[in-house]
Amino acid sequence: MTLGNKIAWDDTVLPFQLDASDMRGRIARLDGVLSGVLKQHAYPPQVEALVAEMALLTALIGQTIKLRWKLSLQVQTRGAVRMIATDYYGPTKEGEPARIRAYASFDADRITDQAPFEQLGDGYFAILIDQGEGTKPYQGITGIAGNSLSDCAEAYFAQSEQLPTKFKLAFGKSIEPGVAEHWRAGGIMLQHMPKASPLGAAALLDPSISEAANRNSDDDEENWNRVNFHLATVEELELIGPSVTPAELLVRLFHEEQPRVYEAQPVKFGCTCSEDRVRQSLSIYSAKDIAHMTTPDGKVTADCQFCSAHYVLDPTTVGFQAKKDD
Repeated sequence: MTLGNKIAWDDTVLPFQLDASDMRGRIARLDGVLSGVLKQHAYPPQVEALVAEMALLTALIGQTIKLRWKLSLQVQTRGAVRMIATDYYGPTKEGEPARIRAYASFDADRITDQAPFEQLGDGYFAILIDQGEGTKPYQGITGIAGNSLSDCAEAYFAQSEQLPTKFKLAFGKSIEPGVAEHWRAGGIMLQHMPKASPLGAAALLDPSISEAANRNSDDDEENWNRVNFHLATVEELELIGPSVTPAELLVRLFHEEQPRVYEAQPVKFGCTCSEDRVRQSLSIYSAKDIAHMTTPDGKVTADCQFCSAHYVLDPTTVGFQAKKDD
């Protein structure tokens, strides 16, 4: 089914479980989310591809977290693309969409015609989870490795979580008659049932999944190899095309594994920036510092790197001196 030129299951993440092999996973389809992220910036194609892949990984990993939690993915390197940052904000209420935002910093004169991943250099891939006020953020880091950002994410889960994880992703520009060219992405994430950790059973949306985490199987390796063999057969059009629903794809790939699906999580592009947050970030600066930030026409300006929102403030109303005077 399509809604105009939008597929009904676009911008959703479908969690599932393979009962016969004690595996869990998620299928994500992104369309409007990527349009919202990428239209904020004039990225070169190689940078757009990296941001699209990172946003897809963020949707797949982020769906694990609880309501109101925030998950951030970040890549920092010495290459032409210096940084890619994404945020996933869990829904504030059941049934509401999660929000994703992303941006990249890069040196335009260093971008080459090589593949997107080649624009990265030595650096690290990090995951951060903020569970809210009064809690200590959870952070894990691994080095840039492999041939893709999904390889980096797999390495992170293997090293930091000791949790075998496999991603199969597809993303690119969609060209349809009468429809503006735009990015689409789809992917599958597979994992062994997790143990307790902020990215494991303690963070799952459905408690029935965590019950299976307590079961041990002597056939773990055999099960893992078998489901990955089936995952490797998935085709790009099955991941991002309009003909196969996520649930149908699960049956195609894993019908012998007894797939069980849960409620799909809608996602949308969303930024949390605001004038109040800008004022809060400037509250650590003195009047002297604020004077250095003031433009020749007597204003303090700030731009959101995620959504390109532009804020213009009166310098006498920002900084800790202004707060004190109030």
